[in-house]
Amino acid sequence: MGTQRRPATEPEARALASAARLRILRLCLDQALTNKEIAGRLGANPATTLHHVRKLVETGFLAAEPRRPGPRGSTEIPYRTTGKTWEMDVRESGVTGANAAMLGAFLEEVRLVDVADGEFARLGVRLTEEGREELWRRLREVIDDFRDRRPPADGAAYSLFLAVHRDVTRDPPREPE
Repeated sequence: MGTQRRPATEPEARALASAARLRILRLCLDQALTNKEIAGRLGANPATTLHHVRKLVETGFLAAEPRRPGPRGSTEIPYRTTGKTWEMDVRESGVTGANAAMLGAFLEEVRLVDVADGEFARLGVRLTEEGREELWRRLREVIDDFRDRRPPADGAAYSLFLAVHRDVTRDPPREPE
């Protein structure tokens, strides 16, 4: 029937209103990574990355795993995504920027792949509000189903980005009443 989502707190919503943080969560989904490894994969400054990692740990989106030996006798802390983002809805938090952050993270990630390797679809439809709600509910059910499946050991990593938005180019501007 789909995941029941709770409203995000303001600190949670603020943490998710960053494309960089969303990319960090995606990177740490399948394996725990250290701050240095995260910074290297993002091509970012480790100090900046550490700021984002700390914010994600503070809000419960990333969890530190046991310390492990690092290079030259150092100690490293690997981090893994907790999956908490899937349980919440940021729309009523009063914080703006979550949708823009999601789109930004998607655009940054998709720039890294050959577009010929992706699968894309576009569809224009006319819906009532009830029809739009039904479409979104059904799409979320499919996404929830795949999210809840146990990942196969030999499976390749894929990402999915889905947007349902008003197509302002197809309807004439409305005259003020």
